[in-house]
Amino acid sequence: MFQGETAITIDDKGRLTIPTAYREQVAGECANRLVVTYNPFEPGCLWLFPHAEWEKVRDQVNGMSKVKMAHRDMQMKLVGAAAVVEPDGAARILLPASQRATTGIEKRAVLLGMGNKFELWSEQAHLAKIRQTIGEDDITDEMAELRL
Repeated sequence: MFQGETAITIDDKGRLTIPTAYREQVAGECANRLVVTYNPFEPGCLWLFPHAEWEKVRDQVNGMSKVKMAHRDMQMKLVGAAAVVEPDGAARILLPASQRATTGIEKRAVLLGMGNKFELWSEQAHLAKIRQTIGEDDITDEMAELRL
């Protein structure tokens, strides 16, 4: 279970260092294997899944009919772009250059622990998203039931 927000620096080679707080989890629970792919719902964001969790997601996405364009788009963005990454001895992973360029993830980024996966946001996209508030008209029935 990943949670929390961490400011991340991407080095000149496109690597990020896994925060110390997550290293044991990534090594143990993830067998030192993560899968990096696009977040198909948010620009400026990549998803990083533990390999075992990724396999479940991949199978669900690939199981969708190829007849609908939205399904094919999701398959392309998630499965077609997926890259397996393993931390090196310094706990760094190399992010694919094409994914960094497409999402605008440069020197400074934000890593969010989102339960079963991480989200890696460009600093600008994260700032814009976090500044957005949830309006009253956006509240779903499920959200209204929360006791916050």
